[in-house]
Amino acid sequence: MNLILTFVKILNTQYMNAYVFPGQGAQFSGMGLDLYENSEIAKELFDKANDILGFEITKIMFEGTAEELKQTKVTQPAIFLHSVILSKVLGDSFKPDMVAGHSLGEFSALVANGTLNFEDALRLVSKRALAMQKACELKPSTMAAVLGLEDEVVEQGCEETDGIVVAANYNCPGQLVISGEVEAIERACEWMKEKGARRALVLPVGGAFHSPLMEPAREELAAAIEATTFNTPNCPVYQNVTTIAITNPEEIKRNLIAQLTAPVKWTQSVQHMIKDGATLFTEVGPGKVLSGLVKKIERSAETASATM
Repeated sequence: MNLILTFVKILNTQYMNAYVFPGQGAQFSGMGLDLYENSEIAKELFDKANDILGFEITKIMFEGTAEELKQTKVTQPAIFLHSVILSKVLGDSFKPDMVAGHSLGEFSALVANGTLNFEDALRLVSKRALAMQKACELKPSTMAAVLGLEDEVVEQGCEETDGIVVAANYNCPGQLVISGEVEAIERACEWMKEKGARRALVLPVGGAFHSPLMEPAREELAAAIEATTFNTPNCPVYQNVTTIAITNPEEIKRNLIAQLTAPVKWTQSVQHMIKDGATLFTEVGPGKVLSGLVKKIERSAETASATM
């Protein structure tokens, strides 16, 4: 852990630092255990999280199987906790000039830049996970990854397919995830293949995230977000919905509410961060998926990881 802290500290003196936070799917068995065992700050926050959530999420994170970590009420809080607590452990070496998060990761980013406090954000993440699960149970739905097509072609395919299907995740050039009703997704995948997609693969997810089918979850989460205090951040956040630098708390709140049914515009967010001066992207949390996407968006971008 000390090597990581030193590395990040050195980098902080040389770059304009963009910190990025991963979303759902980055979880792994044993996540966070090293933090818990090596940092009093981490131990205190993990124990507090158990009290807030009303169950021992640490036991599942540290000892649970991959299947147990896939539980909706566990996955999203677990990734949030790993990311946020790691950023806290970094201490004075954690000096973001800008932040962004992929879907769920936006909540981590908003703690990192001071918009939300740890406790409020964790409660929102927990409510978000449960609200999304309920929305998934209302209608069979799924997502699919489309590789090797221009964004405009994928968008056209969604428009020309009967049923609900939309572009949901703009991950990097040539990699876009679509979301919607099961049959509509299957039809859209066939359309994409006919247009030359390298792959159009239905993903093993429980629902159509970032699509109109998440409207019941958006409405439920909106009430909780509206009742939560949003502070003026200490640096801009590049939100999934707008992709540009935002510092106004009320605007951040509106964008966070819209996020559940709007696409994750990750490609555009990274492009705007680079345009605004970002020279180093440091991924904070489990995995290195976002670091890989950043390099695909801009090959010359410098990336680092603060994972443990």
